[in-house]
Amino acid sequence: MLELAPSRFANLRSEALWQDDGKDGLQLRLAATAADLQAVQRLRYEIFTEELHAVFPDAEQGLDSDHFDSWCEHFMVVDRHTDQVVGTYRLLTPENAVAAGGYYSEQEFDLGPLQDIRPSLVEVGRSCIHANYRTGRVIMLLWSGIAALMRVGGYRYLLGCASVSLRDDGVTAAEVWRCAQESMANNTHMPQLQPIHHYPVEKLNSTLPARIPPLIKGYLNLGAIICGAPAWDPDFNTADFPILLDLEQLDARYRKHFNL
Repeated sequence: MLELAPSRFANLRSEALWQDDGKDGLQLRLAATAADLQAVQRLRYEIFTEELHAVFPDAEQGLDSDHFDSWCEHFMVVDRHTDQVVGTYRLLTPENAVAAGGYYSEQEFDLGPLQDIRPSLVEVGRSCIHANYRTGRVIMLLWSGIAALMRVGGYRYLLGCASVSLRDDGVTAAEVWRCAQESMANNTHMPQLQPIHHYPVEKLNSTLPARIPPLIKGYLNLGAIICGAPAWDPDFNTADFPILLDLEQLDARYRKHFNL
């Protein structure tokens, strides 16, 4: 059973109720025990494998687990009425990334262009929400938690991989790539990342209509940019786009909402 590594935020893990909303019974807190971590990993397995048909070669006993889990902070939204974990996100600080041997994203992208900002670069990922709770409330709780740790830790940059399913033959990925090209053209000062295993999105039929996935649209609304071409993730069968958010460029509405 995986154990959580020491963290500068370990004192927050001990809080029985870190953030709570009395109206809907949802509670946001950090995983504090191995049992908490397993509950998070079980939700991820249910969503990624059973719903999205991702294939994890190392998955065991219905858990999505990898090397980075021990080094991350795991946000968990719990429905207090059922004691069920209904949403999660994990966060890897720059300090623990060193201890872990790097960021998860380095398996997909060359992060060399981010070398100068690594001391202030937090990585987020493995986001998922139970199908019955996808109303927007849970993701806002999770983002509030991420913002709080960014604020407490004094970090400025947030990095993530935004996955786009390829089960539609890449139609949605092509739409995201069009958006990405506009994003990069309007933010030439931001570094561009190169994928290690490039997904040939430029060869897709880019004339078919598609919608930007809600999570990516949410990132862009925050002020994040897509900072490179997508990598191919064979486990998830997705095109993964690198997303970078500079908190100094955070949309003013969200800066106020997240108290940043």
